[in-house]
Amino acid sequence: MKTVEVDAAVRYNIVIDKGILPKSGDMIKEVTSAERVAVITDDTVDKLYSDVVMKSLSDAGFETFKFVFPHGEKSKNISTFSSILEFLAESGLTRTDALVALGGGVVGDVAGFAAASYLRGIDFIQIPTTLLACVDSSVGGKTAIDLKAGKNLAGAFYQPKLVIADFETLSTLTDGIFADGMAEVIKYGVVFDKAFFEFLRDNEAKDNLEYVITRCVELKRDIVNADEKEKGVRALLNFGHTVGHAIEKCSGYKIPHGSAVAVGMVIISRAAYKCSFCDENYTDIIASLNKKYSLPVSTDFSASELSSAAMADKKRSGDKIKLIIPESLGNCVIKSVPTSELEKIIGEGLC
Repeated sequence: MKTVEVDAAVRYNIVIDKGILPKSGDMIKEVTSAERVAVITDDTVDKLYSDVVMKSLSDAGFETFKFVFPHGEKSKNISTFSSILEFLAESGLTRTDALVALGGGVVGDVAGFAAASYLRGIDFIQIPTTLLACVDSSVGGKTAIDLKAGKNLAGAFYQPKLVIADFETLSTLTDGIFADGMAEVIKYGVVFDKAFFEFLRDNEAKDNLEYVITRCVELKRDIVNADEKEKGVRALLNFGHTVGHAIEKCSGYKIPHGSAVAVGMVIISRAAYKCSFCDENYTDIIASLNKKYSLPVSTDFSASELSSAAMADKKRSGDKIKLIIPESLGNCVIKSVPTSELEKIIGEGLC
């Protein structure tokens, strides 16, 4: 078992171990005075893990409620968010009760935003069941839903009381969903830790899940501790995401987040070198690691389509947008560029 402590607005632990879902009720009992707990999950995770978590909560003395919504990015919307709030109210949950997000990134994002909003905030616990959620979206307090204009445009910074990362749940992931999470894992290596990038290159992530998850969480913890509300260095975590979110939007969210970010990392790395934002070209190195973990390296969308979609990106500020540039492996910088140049920059990254 590994425990990583986050010292944000709320100090909390991320517990990483195999086979700890049956202990989740007792673990949650230690961090909340709630008597009632609502479990929010999707229809895929519900069939796999709801029973064990609900039993553990009941055995720990909680009165339990469950809300299930259809899986996928298509559910990360204001309708699902509203339905969760209505469910919490109809179930009679009070400000002293708690909400558990059981699932991947979509579940955590929507349920977390609901926890932040219901009665102006109730206790919130994350139980991630995908690699992407374990290493990224469950850590750091970002919660959000998508709007028609773009991804993650409504949300809140709201820290959980506890994150329980049982990596035994990753054994039920499809190869595609596991690969989706590896894009975020690779990102940590490029942005912060060259040695970790080389470890991923020289070893198999699936054979080293405890280390891989722990290292990613440690790296994100350090950034969140330094910049919880993304006023500065936390923006580095968005490497590949401006173009990645644009790819997702252009595809109607049929291309999953990790695949889109993987392509975004390649495009922005190539563009950064060709536009002389950095001295070295890391495109091939990053693309090679993407391919090792069955991630794409290119897109059929045009620079015009992608730049148009990116104009709604939350990293835009007036007529400038922030891009994350790899100056070297393990060292990225934030560069603000005029939005009028974005199509040209993306175009350089496509060819």
